[in-house]
Amino acid sequence: MAKIEKMSLESEDLVEDRLARLKELMPEVFTESGIDFDKLRLELGDEVDERQERYAFTWPGKMDAIRQSQTPSTATLRPCVEKSRGRDGEDGSFDSDNIYIEGDNLEVLKLLQSGYHGKVKMIYIDPPYNTGKDFVYKDKFGDTIENYKKQAGLANQSNADTSGRYHSDWCSMMYPRLRLARELLSDDGVIFISISNIELNKLMMMCNEIFGESNFIDLFIWEKTQHFGRQKLNSYSNADYIVCFAKELDNGGIKELLVEKVKTELQDAPLYNASNNVNTLIFPAGSVKFNMPDGTYSETTSKDYLLLNPVNVVNSRNENDFRLSFRSRWSNETVQNELDKGTTFWVKTDKFAIRAIYGAGKTANESPRQIIFTNSSNPKATFNRFGDRVDTSENATKEVQELIGDAFSYPKPVSLLKYLVSLLWSTEGYDTNPLIMDFFSGSGTTAHAVMNTNLEAPNNTARYLLVQLPEKVEGRIACRMLV
Repeated sequence: MAKIEKMSLESEDLVEDRLARLKELMPEVFTESGIDFDKLRLELGDEVDERQERYAFTWPGKMDAIRQSQTPSTATLRPCVEKSRGRDGEDGSFDSDNIYIEGDNLEVLKLLQSGYHGKVKMIYIDPPYNTGKDFVYKDKFGDTIENYKKQAGLANQSNADTSGRYHSDWCSMMYPRLRLARELLSDDGVIFISISNIELNKLMMMCNEIFGESNFIDLFIWEKTQHFGRQKLNSYSNADYIVCFAKELDNGGIKELLVEKVKTELQDAPLYNASNNVNTLIFPAGSVKFNMPDGTYSETTSKDYLLLNPVNVVNSRNENDFRLSFRSRWSNETVQNELDKGTTFWVKTDKFAIRAIYGAGKTANESPRQIIFTNSSNPKATFNRFGDRVDTSENATKEVQELIGDAFSYPKPVSLLKYLVSLLWSTEGYDTNPLIMDFFSGSGTTAHAVMNTNLEAPNNTARYLLVQLPEKVEGRIACRMLV
């Protein structure tokens, strides 16, 4: 007797099957809102009205996100005296300019506009990363899938890809906060935003729109771990990103806002620049220090430098004037002017790759590098100007555990925030009392970094303003420190 196979009597979803096959053939016509029918027609050879083309970054809910940043808050900030420290009088006045605010950061950002508009030098935030789950910061965008389909125009598509709802939620959460944050920055202010690769491209598009592409400083890459567990599929994430924008980078000239180190003697400032024209420079007797044996030199060993007359080196200095021809970033006139200021020069080898050594009191700034290395065995590991190495995520977790236990997940190390804060310490004219803000303050790492930096930077009294949703943490305090 023939064996009877068990058959499914359920009807197949033909629409879902066809959409799945279409997505395999033409993934480019699918967006998080569903099918882009104009693009589908274009791919199929149909005529499309080019007048409707425009560059835009949008998502379902963007208009509401913009309105949320414009709607006045009905809340009120009220001092919490019993939780505060630093009072110096019976009237409850405070001797500390540091502020910690408990509340929804969207409402707080609105309330701060009247008193702090244009007064914040630096903002650092480490917002919730998008893991495809719901956020603590829901505002009004905790939509059901049905509401999302209706808003995105997907109500009649039976298998609409609603995973995009989480991208839209995240964008709607971030957009109004970034708009309000920009208004708090001073004209020479900067914002740093920690982010993973999941929403990096969307964050960049939001920041380009809110701050302007011309105010983009850099995308820093922080090497967050040196420990690797089981190999992940295709790649292993050992870095996070820090997006950095300025409020107004170009206002009559590009501003130098971030400085990693200040050099007082530029022994590593070569005069050679391959893109410049060839110049002939005259170096007077005694103006050049040589790291070469005493003697007479008539030519160089490098094709990039041409020695036009012999130079006698006595006691590691040139005994006579000599002329050197090469592609110099300075003219001969500039060389003579620098000599009048006390600048001397340095030749290390018989290549005659000459370098400048500035006179006393002359300083030069060194900009931060894009990649923030944390491996202590790496000779290019990143240090701040106080000699502290930037640390990893594992050590950040240990820091918090030592203070308050397992109260926070994935905190940032104090050394990373201290490094970012220290980038504000520039040369002359620096604001010694900057206000630094963090409105996703979590464990209070930013406050910790500001206070540590103040201890090591003489005459600097940076202040912090932190905001955190008052979440209950069972058996623990909810922040690292309050001052």
